[in-house]
Amino acid sequence: MAQLMYGKNVVKQILKDGSPVRKIYVAVNDPEIEKLLKHTKAPVERVPRAQLNRITKTPNHQGIAAEVDDYPTCTLDELMRSKKEAGKGLIILLDELEDPHNLGAILRTADAVGATGVIFKKTHAVGLTPAVAKVSAGAINTVRCAAVTNLSRAAEKLQENGWWIVGADMDGQDYRSLDYAMDTVLVIGNEGKGISRLMREKCDFVVSLPMQGKITSLNASVSAGILMYEIYSKHFPL
Repeated sequence: MAQLMYGKNVVKQILKDGSPVRKIYVAVNDPEIEKLLKHTKAPVERVPRAQLNRITKTPNHQGIAAEVDDYPTCTLDELMRSKKEAGKGLIILLDELEDPHNLGAILRTADAVGATGVIFKKTHAVGLTPAVAKVSAGAINTVRCAAVTNLSRAAEKLQENGWWIVGADMDGQDYRSLDYAMDTVLVIGNEGKGISRLMREKCDFVVSLPMQGKITSLNASVSAGILMYEIYSKHFPL
């Protein structure tokens, strides 16, 4: 099946990666995009912005869209095998995250820290969609993603293969007190419910972010970003 990906950063990354593209719709004059289009074999159609609004069903396309095959996902085994032999791995496991903006932002940070990949559930959770692609600013093309049927079983399999499960929740130990000198699976829970009971039971550690202000919680992608960089700092110390 095919879907439309839109936004300058998203389409630029698709063109730079050489990903298969069925068709490109252009309604903007952008020198960098024009340079990339010279090297693509995909048909390019110049359209008015109003027509692109109808094609993408949004005015937020930034003047360009690409019709591509559905984004591929890998298996859990493939994801584990992709870990670099040198250094420690980092996998972000999303426990029924629902907001595409959170997933897109998490993918972007996962790319920045060189994470091994991201795991999410096949059903009852956000998947790889145009909205996710746009927020990820191209990271949807660079971060390996595994869609699994059972998150608890996935966690067990990771533990059997030497990974340690670290859940982010409000009543855990201070996140700065953990060493993270291990292959780490960081669990980020649902925006409203947090980590499920079953997933929390699988966690080897539960960490929290100390809050000094009047707000009692952080956005899921913000929490994930702070924790990913804390783990990165322990995996790659100065």
